[in-house]
Amino acid sequence: MQADSRSSVHNSFTLIDTHCHIEMDEFNADREAVIQRARDAGIEAIITIGSDLQGNLGGLKFSEKYDFIYSSVGIHPHDAKDFSEEIFEKIKAWATEYKIQESNPPTPPFTKGGRGGITISELRTPDPELKPKVVAIGEIGLDYHYDNSPREIQKEVFIKQLHYAKEINLPVVVHSREAQKDTLEIIRESGVNRGVLHCFSGDMEMAEKAMAIGFYISIAGPVTFKNARHPREIAKAIPDDYLLIETDAPYLTPEPFRGRRNEPSYIVHTAKAIAELRGITLEDLSRITTLNAKRLFRIGHMSEKGKIAYKIRNTLYLNITNRCTNKCSFCIRFHSDYVKGHNLRLSEEPSEEEIKSAIGDPSQYKEIVFCGYGEPLLRLDLVKNVAAWIKKNKGKVRINTNGHGNLIHGRNIVPELKGIVDRISISLDAHDEKTYAKICRPVFKNAFKEILSFIKEAKKFISEVTVTVVTLEGVNIDKSKKIAENLGVNFRLRKLDVVG
Repeated sequence: MQADSRSSVHNSFTLIDTHCHIEMDEFNADREAVIQRARDAGIEAIITIGSDLQGNLGGLKFSEKYDFIYSSVGIHPHDAKDFSEEIFEKIKAWATEYKIQESNPPTPPFTKGGRGGITISELRTPDPELKPKVVAIGEIGLDYHYDNSPREIQKEVFIKQLHYAKEINLPVVVHSREAQKDTLEIIRESGVNRGVLHCFSGDMEMAEKAMAIGFYISIAGPVTFKNARHPREIAKAIPDDYLLIETDAPYLTPEPFRGRRNEPSYIVHTAKAIAELRGITLEDLSRITTLNAKRLFRIGHMSEKGKIAYKIRNTLYLNITNRCTNKCSFCIRFHSDYVKGHNLRLSEEPSEEEIKSAIGDPSQYKEIVFCGYGEPLLRLDLVKNVAAWIKKNKGKVRINTNGHGNLIHGRNIVPELKGIVDRISISLDAHDEKTYAKICRPVFKNAFKEILSFIKEAKKFISEVTVTVVTLEGVNIDKSKKIAENLGVNFRLRKLDVVG
């Protein structure tokens, strides 16, 4: 039977299961049904992970057969004792021959029929149109909990596979259990900076060190367990840009199916739990983790066009310019094109009509926020026109600004916002002029003083005014709060590197 490239999914989200073992015997009786349920649940892609020789063969077989299944090849620390140069040569052959080329992403292949066994020779000489898709080296690493292989042998095999991954420029899928120190040291020494710590069970210190190297952190089913305090804390704290999700099926089944065999479709329950912990929607969480999986494994399509309007939770944000009068040291636009999985890098500034078209019905959102990757008040006339249109169509308007509006236009613009702006959020970001100049690097002199004046004016004409400060070294939070208090406006503390 030819694999069907279509999905019957009608969900508003798609997910990628970045780690499962669909080739294992637990799926022999109903594998086709399991795979179909995954498609129906909104699973855009599955990465099946090799751990021993037969597991690698099975993963390659199913990534050949199904257009949305990819494979990773490697030897698990449990099986390190059986590692040999012959096995290593097989892994090398599979990885190099079936590796997805960065410069030429493959068209999704389809398959010949049949569910029969597969041999090494068959995998080495496939039909060119039917190649499996190898996207990583793994599952590799260290396991000091079971010690099924001697630790020194685990280290040796781990190092060999890391070096090979670096040689052919593939990411690694790392298993680490009760081996935090050695895992991180070996990864650092290898020079590998693309990979994932799968089914993460370490502490936040380990996560921070891994992310500093460039590794993603993957969360699995245990995050859904009511007594799983530690996994839940980790899932909440990992920054958007480093978060992945997985099933590790047939293991680690999430609630409400705990105690049964796990399968890829159950990843939706893990995703829902993580989204709830992070205070975002399932749609937000799926967009973030799907983008991250595509980045790491270089699969699928990522939008190259910056969005004008982008939804987070039930709020719509408007990205009307990438220009700004600050060059803040902490600004995300200097190191990423994405916020909550949305590409915000504009090729050109949108027109008023393009913005209205992107919004649609303003009344369907909690509020509409002028925000994006630049300072919206640089386009004051457009902001006023669109804001008035939003209000006329029963929407609510917020502006996120750096408070430079009066400096930009050489006059007091705040009265012009009366009646068309419900709320305004002004980035103070420091407690004095010297600190502000250092971290925000404004194009204007005396910008901090002018921001304070802007805040005072905003309070006269806009019903809700909030000043915000990012948690940065050198910024006195208590003094910043006092400024807000003295001005009679709200204060909000923003965590560094947390946006959207």
